[in-house]
Amino acid sequence: MTVTGQETQAARALRALEDDRSSVRLRAALEIGATPDPRYVDRLVERCAVETEFFVRDMLTWALTRHPVDLTLSALLRELHSERAQARSQALHTLSKTGDRRAWPAITRTLLTDPDDEVARSAWRAAALLVPEGGEAALVTVLATQLGRGERETQLSLSRALVALGETAEPALLAATTASDPRIRVHALATRRLLEDPDAGFTFAVEEAKRVVALGGVGQEGR
Repeated sequence: MTVTGQETQAARALRALEDDRSSVRLRAALEIGATPDPRYVDRLVERCAVETEFFVRDMLTWALTRHPVDLTLSALLRELHSERAQARSQALHTLSKTGDRRAWPAITRTLLTDPDDEVARSAWRAAALLVPEGGEAALVTVLATQLGRGERETQLSLSRALVALGETAEPALLAATTASDPRIRVHALATRRLLEDPDAGFTFAVEEAKRVVALGGVGQEGR
């Protein structure tokens, strides 16, 4: 293919990312990922911030991971300071997929406690994957402040992040089982249950924890 042909193909793919039809945007992201090119990176990152369809966003992330991390890292890190919540959450999601620990210093307490649940959830997942050896305890300390937050999916994301950190999470979870807020106690107990038995299932663990809290204690789970 000639240089002019390559430029035409790139321009066509980039225009298709803005098409009103999600199926066209999906195909464009797939095409871009199949033929990585540095010219695509900034537009892919920009589109992640505004794309409304989940499956297209996921394909955009895949397309970004097909490019060398050295080309995508700085653009993704800039998005973490965006005023747009989706830009922050999608950048965090993509960083977790790249697995490059150079991103770790950018996953700040501000992001881990972001008021937007999707941003916080993405930050928890990325942090649990990218935390360097020796940084687990400090991360657990921050994550434990979010126990009891949000609805099922948000709580499940936090539990998964804490479970991924293993035994390091145990002291903080144990302390949280005596919190004054019953939501925190339930969430801490359920997470401890998953830490002991990852196959227990979150719903079962939560229901079990609710029964314990309703009986006015933490029972064997909190000792």
